Amino acid sequence: MKYIRTDNAPKAVGPYSQAIVVNGFVFCSGQIGLDPKSQELASGIEAQTHQVLKNLEAVLLEAGSDLSHVVKTTIFITNMNDFATVNNIYEKYFEKHNPARATVGVTKLPKGALVEIEAIAIQIV
Repeated sequence: MKYIRTDNAPKAVGPYSQAIVVNGFVFCSGQIGLDPKSQELASGIEAQTHQVLKNLEAVLLEAGSDLSHVVKTTIFITNMNDFATVNNIYEKYFEKHNPARATVGVTKLPKGALVEIEAIAIQIV
């Protein structure tokens, strides 16, 4: 088992790892739209969704994988009226393949985030 940590994604806001690699799989903790340098939350659903996916990509790269090797994601969203916006942005990051996915409506996310995404990927190195 290998614990993943990169400065190219926000620091964990609790007692957990950004990701863990086990038996060739990368299990990524949920990412919210925090800028990794400032630790500030991006403004609005569009900016947060882009930042979430950039953060997720940074964690995957550190773990020896990338977005094209993601097999499953879970999206947590505080307002299901934002589903189409999140979906359109998500689709741009996963345009070459469509991982299995669940989307869950929640009442609150850490730091007041509007969206959080976790992922499972295959390690490629």
